[in-house]
Amino acid sequence: MITRRKALGGAAGLAGLGLAGGCTPSRPGAGFITATDGKLWNGAAPYRFVGANLWFGAYLGARTAYGDPARLTRELDRLAGAGVRNLRVLGGSELSPLTNSITPAFRTESDAYNEDLLKGLDLLLAEMAARDMRAVIYLTNFWEWSGGMMTYLYWTNGGRYINMNDPAHPWPQFPDFNAAFYQSKAAIALYHHYVRALVGRTNSVTGRAYADDPTIMSWQLANEPRPGGTDAIGGANLPNFYAWINETAALIKSLDANHLVSTGSEGVRGCMERSDCVIASHEGPNIDYLTAHIWPQNWSWIDPRDIEGTFANAEAHTRAYITEHLTLAQQLGKPLVIEEFGFPREAESFDASAPTTHRDRFYKIIYDAVEESVAQNGPLAGSNFWAWGGEGRAAHADWRFAVGDTAYMGDPPHEPQGWYSVLDGDESTLALISAHADALRA
Repeated sequence: MITRRKALGGAAGLAGLGLAGGCTPSRPGAGFITATDGKLWNGAAPYRFVGANLWFGAYLGARTAYGDPARLTRELDRLAGAGVRNLRVLGGSELSPLTNSITPAFRTESDAYNEDLLKGLDLLLAEMAARDMRAVIYLTNFWEWSGGMMTYLYWTNGGRYINMNDPAHPWPQFPDFNAAFYQSKAAIALYHHYVRALVGRTNSVTGRAYADDPTIMSWQLANEPRPGGTDAIGGANLPNFYAWINETAALIKSLDANHLVSTGSEGVRGCMERSDCVIASHEGPNIDYLTAHIWPQNWSWIDPRDIEGTFANAEAHTRAYITEHLTLAQQLGKPLVIEEFGFPREAESFDASAPTTHRDRFYKIIYDAVEESVAQNGPLAGSNFWAWGGEGRAAHADWRFAVGDTAYMGDPPHEPQGWYSVLDGDESTLALISAHADALRA
């Protein structure tokens, strides 16, 4: 454990911020994406999409030394040109002592939030609207790279935290420690304060309230929230985990009757391999659709040193995981989105010139599943690959992100820069994405 010298005061008072009472949302106005009968809809038409993750979109939009609005417009043009019409973006980061967390952040422990970065999000949404794109905005993170839940705990528990991948605290100590967030009234109160501020924000570029902006498809509670890392901790913590989901979703719906709400869950993999956890996490009336993430290398479905020899195993697991979540979506009667999926370049390379042969084959599996579900009028509405890197390139020979770097890539600060990024020179991958977009439009 690491304890900061100055203990945080006033945690008891923070607990009193409380949760605004939920309400039954009214029918959304014209132009908003809705979810009924197990499908996503854009008006009277089914909403099907090819999407990407662009976690750093608001950072590019900030008119500061760490921003680059001109690059933002170029990247959005490239994505729109490939047929990408849905972007999953970071909308909340926390200034953190954790190693590899991004700086600056949307917020500190005070309620004086980073207006420059919020204006970057405003610009991102305005530019997306001009290109008929939709945004999924996640409000915090289970992982350390944007501060996340561990930072909320640090602010409210006297300054205790552990770093991800710290040899002194091996896996799964990080997710087990992090699970305390769901039972900390003080940490959740700080988080809810930010939720109220962001959901209730008015865009400084367009003058439109976020709650009235159809550019936003969904508010997402967090990136990859997990109840814990082990059955002993996570299983015992499930009631707190479910309560946090349901209370936060109700809070958002009480503030914004127009937009969908989603969890940001990986699916079964993020629920201790328990389908009952996925059902309970998504069956509440204020959670509008189910999400799934797919990571063959992270989950040891492939050996990056022998991708060709292990690809069949990854393919079998991927198909089974999709089928499992299609079944869960049908049980829930709610749509499904595969909102994260990533695959490495050949030969463990992070270099932009390395081939993407097996990545393209993996993407094709995901895209075929979406197209098959569309053809069968099934629940799978679309996908967001992880992640768009565009013109970004690693700034250092060791492929690592350093504090102060602004050559943002799809790989967050804790990962090798170039690992999962789709770059503007990846012609075969871009052609595959474009073909999938054409198929969905047809």
